[in-house]
Amino acid sequence: MSTGIAPTSATRTDRPTHPRPSTRAWLVWSFGVLAYILAIVSRSSLSAVAAETSDRFGVTAATLSTFAVLQLGVYGAMQIPVGLILDRIGPRRVLTVGLLVMALGQGLLAVTESVPGAFAARFLVGAGDATIFVSVVRLIIAWFPPRQAPLLTQVTGLIAQFGQIVSVIPLLALVHSRGWTFAFLGLALVLLLVAIAVGASVRDHPPHHEAPVLPAGPRVVQRVREVWSNPGTRLGFWAHFVTPHGGNVIALLWGFPYLTAGEGLPIGQAQALLSIQVVAGAVFGLLIGRFAGRHPLRRSWAVLAVVGIQAVALAVVVANPGPAPVWQLLILVMCFAAGGPGSLVGLDFARTSNPPHLTSSATGMANSAGFLASLLALLMIGALLDVQNAGTPDTYSLEGFRIAFCSLYLLWLVGVVGVLHNRRRLRRVMAENGVHVPPLREVVNRYQRRR
Repeated sequence: MSTGIAPTSATRTDRPTHPRPSTRAWLVWSFGVLAYILAIVSRSSLSAVAAETSDRFGVTAATLSTFAVLQLGVYGAMQIPVGLILDRIGPRRVLTVGLLVMALGQGLLAVTESVPGAFAARFLVGAGDATIFVSVVRLIIAWFPPRQAPLLTQVTGLIAQFGQIVSVIPLLALVHSRGWTFAFLGLALVLLLVAIAVGASVRDHPPHHEAPVLPAGPRVVQRVREVWSNPGTRLGFWAHFVTPHGGNVIALLWGFPYLTAGEGLPIGQAQALLSIQVVAGAVFGLLIGRFAGRHPLRRSWAVLAVVGIQAVALAVVVANPGPAPVWQLLILVMCFAAGGPGSLVGLDFARTSNPPHLTSSATGMANSAGFLASLLALLMIGALLDVQNAGTPDTYSLEGFRIAFCSLYLLWLVGVVGVLHNRRRLRRVMAENGVHVPPLREVVNRYQRRR
């Protein structure tokens, strides 16, 4: 079985050459970014209205976590099937259907008042969300030169994170001023309109450009095994696993309750910090994207650095005897913001290590990892809050949140082990193919000699 290893996008010789991106390419990309922004709004909508959700459905922290866990579980479980479907039918149809499914989910959430109805709504939102980012990545690969793909993927992710600001400020304001039903029906309508626009305007690839030809067979299970057997895919999986779950916990559910009910910040300050998280993510995205593009053989160091600053920032906040100073919370939120851009390095590992006809399958497989980690983090935090009798808006406590957030360290430990193990295996295969990655000390010594 062929490994399909290609360590960097710069060394790929099996991709078609691209001219300079056309105006149509940027238009297609813009529609993809708009779709991803709305996916982020839908994904993080319960974070800003966590207290309102708890009151509307009469649920505790564990059940509230289950809403987000179900959504992330569906997202993660659908990544491999979505990748396989993308490789077969292309991103336009997958993206359009995903937006329609999310619109249906938000519409159901707007009108239901029962817990089963809310579960069904979040199931639909997770299913629709699962199609969006991998479809946009596929459009980037088809419409832009390979050398631009890592940075443009980062830019896509960082722009889309502004959807979190929409959920934290305008959506919350609409819920307070016009009511729950009006706010979520409005979001459903916007999703529907964008789905129509995407279906009418987006094309899978440029004119006169042939899509990658899928070889006959193998069967689905064999293709999944082929993709997973590639150490680059596994490295991408663990890189995506270890980086984003801290930021997702804050953005998807527990950030607003932690900052207001736990740390005692006014609503305005909490909104400002969560908005700064988005801006910080944009800055980290540019830095990490540029680093990954210029040093493709050292991309894993960006992943490990992101984990390191997140772990240290959380330790500093947790070590406070009382409420943390705002500047420490600001640093924590900014460090967690690096998780999103860091996770995209994992997708880059999967993309550049597989042949073109397996790109979406590999990307989907890697993309499931961060949401699996986020699912586990949300489950553990909700359960730990309930165990401490701090699982409802009336009983949230700073100490309860601190103990619950320490569960993130277990996921960081598991993820770092996975990254180091699979990096070693990938480098071994690369060496067999004639690509040698010199030890870091050798690179440092060489740089010092040049100085």
